[in-house]
Amino acid sequence: MESKNYLEDINEIKTMMTKSSRFISLSGLSGILAGIYALIGASIAYYLVSNSVRGYLILDGAIFRICVAILLGVAFLSVMTGIYLTTKKAKKNNEKIWDSSSKRLLFNFLVPLITGGIYILIILNQERYGHTAALMLIFYGLALINASKYSLGDIRYLGYTEIILGLICAFMPSYGFWFWVLGFGFMHIIYGTWMHFKYDMK
Repeated sequence: MESKNYLEDINEIKTMMTKSSRFISLSGLSGILAGIYALIGASIAYYLVSNSVRGYLILDGAIFRICVAILLGVAFLSVMTGIYLTTKKAKKNNEKIWDSSSKRLLFNFLVPLITGGIYILIILNQERYGHTAALMLIFYGLALINASKYSLGDIRYLGYTEIILGLICAFMPSYGFWFWVLGFGFMHIIYGTWMHFKYDMK
């Protein structure tokens, strides 16, 4: 009996230490919805481009600006959905939404992401946009891996997947759109579903 109580005490201490150092209220459902948003946005963009006069994007064209607006819209909806569902889950778990662990998580996620965003803007300005999709996948994957140290460790597996897809995409830049759909659409849905049943359903 004493041995059982001792093990329970150790597990409780371990849980408390994990909660104090990691933000564990990320919602799997937000990943699923982010993937759905990405697929919807990609479908609209594909329809617009394929039915345009040229049939492809140019940086100073109206279709390109619409596609950028769609991309920003997908990102905005994903972030807002993630904040809402994560806040809801944190309240359910009696966890603070904005503490030292969530701040570390956000900082470590944004540094690679913003760095990648700036680099992509630089190469776009230089009219070297063939590897845009690959770079988006790679830097997003790096951001996930970097942030996983301060959240659920399973996030890093999605990060590894995004990096691998990005590297393959770099070898086949003409398929960049489809790799983007696979990485930001289907992989988010698969990852979000896995996380939802592993953590959210408990």
